[in-house]
Amino acid sequence: MEVKEIEVEVLPPGQKGKAEGQELARILAWVLDDLIPIPGTKYRVGLDPIIGLIPGLGDTSASAIGTILLLQAFRQGVSKVVIARMAANILINSVIGVIPGVGDFFSAAFKSNRRNFELLQRHATGSRRATTGDWVFLIALLSLVLAGVLGVAFLSAFLIMRLFQFLFS
Repeated sequence: MEVKEIEVEVLPPGQKGKAEGQELARILAWVLDDLIPIPGTKYRVGLDPIIGLIPGLGDTSASAIGTILLLQAFRQGVSKVVIARMAANILINSVIGVIPGVGDFFSAAFKSNRRNFELLQRHATGSRRATTGDWVFLIALLSLVLAGVLGVAFLSAFLIMRLFQFLFS
């Protein structure tokens, strides 16, 4: 006779996905903004400013990864205004992050992903289903964030190319 294991759910089905999503968002924010302690201080730095050291691609990649928090906020019923604030945090981090040296220090201090996770925690309700208008808003906002991040990446690549042309011609 075969014994079957009994499955026990700690959270009701509607809340389980929310808890898993919150945990993913927490881990993502921690890795991007607080992963590595700076010896002798209480300050921590994440992979976001380190990845940002790669000209053009670094800030774009870190910003693209940070948009996962936007998607999670949308899934958890966060209002459009808060999602727009989260997108603004990503854009600010990306635009200033392009400035060599200064941008990476700004990114380490600004911690846009931690800010977005804190916004997500404060405003996640999950109390309503997404409407077609919500989806249109999210897609438009993500497109705007992506266009801004890519624009910054192309601008920084162009400026770096022009700098090399100037230095080596």
